Amino acid sequence: MAAATTQEEEEPSSSNSRYTYHVFLSFRGKNTRKTFTDHLYTALVSSGIRTFRDDDELERGEDIKSVLQKSIQESRMSIIVFSKDYSSSRWCLDELVMILQCKRVFGHMILPVFYDVDPSEVKKQSGSFAEAFDRDEEGFEAEKDLRRKKEWMEKVEEWKAALSEVSDLEDRMVLQNQPDGLEAKFIREIVKVVGRKLNRIILRVAPYPIGIDSRVEGINLWLQDGSTNVGILAIYGIGGIGKSTIAKSVYNLNFDKFDGSSFLANIREASGQPNGLIRLQRQLISDILKKKIKKIYNIDEGIMKIKEAVSCKRILLVLDDVDDLDQLNAVLGMRGWFYPRSKIIITTRHEQLLKAHEVFRMDKVKALDAKESLQLFSWHCFGQDHPSEDYTDLSRNVVYHCQGNPLALQVLGSSLSGRNLVIWESALMKLKAIPDHQILKILRISYDSLPDNHDKNVFLDIACFFVGKDKDYVVMILDCDFFPIVGIQNLMDRCLLTIDNKNKLRMHQLLQDMGREIIRQESPQKPGKRSRVWHHKDSFNLLKEKTGTETIKGLTLDVRMSKEVRYTGTLFNVKVAKRRSSEETVDKLLLADPGYSEKRRRLNFSKHSINANSKSSSDEDLETDAFTGMPKLRIVQLSYVQLTGCYENFPKKLRLLYWRGFPLKSIPNDFPLESLVALDMRNSSLRQVWNGTKVLGLLKILNLSHSHGLSRSPDFSGLPNLNILVLKDCIRLVDVHESVGNLKRLVSLNLTGCKNLRQLPKEIGRLKSLEKLNISGCSKLTKLPMELVEMESLTMFHADGIAIGQLVFPSSEVKSWCADFWYWVSKARKWPQSFNFSLASLSRSLVSLSLANCNLSDDSIPINISSLSLLQYLNLSENPICSLPESIKDLLMLKELWLDSCTSLQSLPELPLSLVELKVIDCTSLERITNLPNLLKSLFLDIFGCKKLVEVQGLFKLEPLGNFHSEFIKNLGFLNLDSIGNTEVELYNKLTETRKTGPVQGLYEIGIFTTYLPGSEVPGWFNDKSTESSMSFNVPSHPNTRVRGLNICIVYARSANRRYRYWGEGKFGSWYAYYVKVYNRTKGLKLVYSPTFIGIPGPDEDMRSLSHWKLGNHLEVGDEVSVSVVGWSYTFLMKELGISLVYDEREGEKLIGGNSEENKQIIRHDPNYNFHHSSIDRDFSAYHFRAQEYFLSNPNYLMLRAGSSDALQRRAVLYEHLFEDSVRTTGSTQEEGGGEDDESSSDFPETSYEEVEEEVEELLAASASEWWH
Repeated sequence: MAAATTQEEEEPSSSNSRYTYHVFLSFRGKNTRKTFTDHLYTALVSSGIRTFRDDDELERGEDIKSVLQKSIQESRMSIIVFSKDYSSSRWCLDELVMILQCKRVFGHMILPVFYDVDPSEVKKQSGSFAEAFDRDEEGFEAEKDLRRKKEWMEKVEEWKAALSEVSDLEDRMVLQNQPDGLEAKFIREIVKVVGRKLNRIILRVAPYPIGIDSRVEGINLWLQDGSTNVGILAIYGIGGIGKSTIAKSVYNLNFDKFDGSSFLANIREASGQPNGLIRLQRQLISDILKKKIKKIYNIDEGIMKIKEAVSCKRILLVLDDVDDLDQLNAVLGMRGWFYPRSKIIITTRHEQLLKAHEVFRMDKVKALDAKESLQLFSWHCFGQDHPSEDYTDLSRNVVYHCQGNPLALQVLGSSLSGRNLVIWESALMKLKAIPDHQILKILRISYDSLPDNHDKNVFLDIACFFVGKDKDYVVMILDCDFFPIVGIQNLMDRCLLTIDNKNKLRMHQLLQDMGREIIRQESPQKPGKRSRVWHHKDSFNLLKEKTGTETIKGLTLDVRMSKEVRYTGTLFNVKVAKRRSSEETVDKLLLADPGYSEKRRRLNFSKHSINANSKSSSDEDLETDAFTGMPKLRIVQLSYVQLTGCYENFPKKLRLLYWRGFPLKSIPNDFPLESLVALDMRNSSLRQVWNGTKVLGLLKILNLSHSHGLSRSPDFSGLPNLNILVLKDCIRLVDVHESVGNLKRLVSLNLTGCKNLRQLPKEIGRLKSLEKLNISGCSKLTKLPMELVEMESLTMFHADGIAIGQLVFPSSEVKSWCADFWYWVSKARKWPQSFNFSLASLSRSLVSLSLANCNLSDDSIPINISSLSLLQYLNLSENPICSLPESIKDLLMLKELWLDSCTSLQSLPELPLSLVELKVIDCTSLERITNLPNLLKSLFLDIFGCKKLVEVQGLFKLEPLGNFHSEFIKNLGFLNLDSIGNTEVELYNKLTETRKTGPVQGLYEIGIFTTYLPGSEVPGWFNDKSTESSMSFNVPSHPNTRVRGLNICIVYARSANRRYRYWGEGKFGSWYAYYVKVYNRTKGLKLVYSPTFIGIPGPDEDMRSLSHWKLGNHLEVGDEVSVSVVGWSYTFLMKELGISLVYDEREGEKLIGGNSEENKQIIRHDPNYNFHHSSIDRDFSAYHFRAQEYFLSNPNYLMLRAGSSDALQRRAVLYEHLFEDSVRTTGSTQEEGGGEDDESSSDFPETSYEEVEEEVEELLAASASEWWH
């Protein structure tokens, strides 16, 4: 093998992730190199997954073996492609053994892919695998050298064991299990699984990325050009040419090489929506700060937050589909805000926007050439990279007319797939009639090929009204008139529609434009004669002038979007008056004043007019008779529209009536609602929905959320098919009508935040189909109907903020509801005698249970809750519980357990192995956590604010120094503890971000024992001392001894820099950290350690950190070793460093080991302690960074394991600035910050806590100047 192919031929830079590759691809080259494996490799690379594969079939030697072994170790996971001839390659089998060794030692992930073999063949070595081993056996049976024969037999057994082991792995991909057996679909599924395993946020790109590599190559080089300037690149070209696909591919390949990144899609579309710019600002800030930003109340606030966020980190920002000159000018204007070496990429259709500027790079996207076009078309049409023989000439003709436009090739290829020659020839005739460059007409051929008008109507409805909406919601609305399930699938098959991972409908902007252009062409000059009116200004004028006709089937109008004053604000500036205000601002006003909605209506002051330079709403009131001429209307979407007049002649065929901010107190009796499938009147002024009973036999969705004046729900008797009922945040609602029990098909009932609701009707128990019930925030609910227990299908029950301990069932004897509730959810077979009924169990259905802030005590939770066998999410936060029942370990499907702010919680029992997230934030009484499943593997643990926590078994243990056995103390050099006396030390816990003061403590974690003591110099028993940041030595020889470990002492004080010296008395006090690196140059071993607890020196004190590292066989006579402090927050000033070797005597003194009482005491602190080996001989795969490199830091481990999109970025920073040999130390110095009297930094600007976090991360990442005293 001469080389290895990756998408980056250069050696990965240190700014890359902790691994050189994401995936090591193992396969039998003879079988799949040029087919399946090549396609898989291409798909992985195009998704931004750095992939190693060997690239030839040359004779392999020992040097190649070492290269591949190193490559496996430097990959986060391996994909092993099993094919029929796999076991005939001895090299493949050796490679498999190496991969499994990495799994055992380093936690290396493996994904076996069974391409054309069954897993049972691999496991049992049957079929083709048996044949290969039979041939091997024939060979070694003839071997006469017994030693070689034995070695060979052992090797074969090792191979067989490896095959059996990998076949039993839980995560595996089997092509034969795919219902259609399509390789392309199978490969896409593999990429998805790999992405999940790598915890990467990967933007979905084209399934067949033909021509992408050559088009992103230059952009990748530009991103890595090393320039200190803020670079801006514009990718431009016609619609559908692949601008966004290229931008996504570039983003996927490079986002983890920056400190922060954000991809803002569809700027043109999003900025045209109400509050669209604010949503984009919120996304940008959330992406960069790595946390969700819930509220931005206006654009100016967003601009300031963006400026703060981008100034502290090296950012990659992609702005997709910019079509406004003001947006472009704003990007150029904000260049000065960005941190040096940041990069901004813009995609746009409009070349003319760029011509006025020469300050950034411009890349025009070239059309695909003839070969690339035919390949892309063939993949979508024939499922292979070339046409079927009978269709070759036709395919070439179709491809010619698409002129290299990828979207046209994709859509036409999908539309013609499986069609006969007659259809092909018809399509080709249409193509020949279309003038050059008219891409929308080319795309229309795919629309015209839809099998019937049902599919066409589904496409047009989605293009005009439902892009971005939930698929199930759209299906419900369209189901009465069309066949949307089949229609949506047909649209997806033709690449006219996609569904994202949140079940939302997505459509390429050009396809949406094409659909809307089809509608516009129905009547180019008269919107009233079109079938659908989606443009808000057209809708407003149509209603104002009453020009609607019976042709119209759908109409949308948001008065905030119909203003004549054009909003010219951007993400980054506001040029004119801010016409568009934030919805959140008004919603906040509504929450503060429930009567505000009614006041607003009386004063003709509509929501959209806040902060708007426009006509008053009184000039914009429309009349109901404007709808009289539109009898075929099916879809009406209105937002904050005022209508006057009667509703008797309102269209009677409506399927969807969405009227946000409905202004009336009640729906008029003459309003024809009989044909409705969905009625959505959120944020309405309703006080009563309707009088008496309304018979709406087709209604499936009723949403009255945020109707703050509504005090009673409507009579539901006439709604037999209602599926979804939303009364969220109806803050004046006091009663739910008893007829709710008649809703036999109700699946979801949301009463969240109905804070004046006092009871639920007993008829609710008749809801046999109800799956989701949310009564969280119904704080005045004093009793629940006993009939709740009769709901058989419930999978989600959320009741946060309800005092369950005080609730009662209405009965002859008032009983505590709490105990009976748990009987309900946990399938108790015997119920209290006072309740003479039989309960239907929910144990077979309940998946999500949330009872946060419900005043639950230990007695409130039954001893046995294991019968909740399907429970995956349990939230008991903010309850006064002290412990959990032991039976919780038997909830075998539980994934998430939330116990935040359970301030009385003192301990946790054994938890189920299925758990992936445990949250115990602010559990201020919690002292110890033991028996955690999957710790340092799949479990995410959040213990922020647990100020009393002194032990997490498997992570750390903190105890008074005197409680540790004398052997620990002796290792540090102390002969006795009398000199310490009553000394107290303040410690900061980086995991919980809390502080505590008490007697001198000992910290044991990751095989290292540490303590903190006041003192201004390294103790005398340390052999070597220095005021420098690093010390090197050769391990000397001592007769009759062997090296046990290494002691390290660091003396430090508060920073001399005024800005950083206050240690929590000001804003900068929560950031304490240091990193110590021990590098055995002889053995190539690097250990970087950052302790969980940090000692805090007093204002005029020095502090000493003393630690013992048990290194065992990893430190031997003659080894060249260096010890250095490679990173330190600017809150510290280091003064002195000391090191000392610790030896075991071979003669005259008993070695530590065996079963002595001393050893039993040591094991008490660490059950995994190994007396004859170093701590890193344990399973430290979770801390493994690269081959022979370990990052021993529990706080940073959890940070990196959080599953966040920035984990790889953080790993890259840590590698570059902690492990590299050229690392320079960082920190505060008297030279830099001045002495105690230096006022040079006293005048520094006020900075938010978020800025401090970003600043400290940046300081840690920087290779700053020396900081020593």
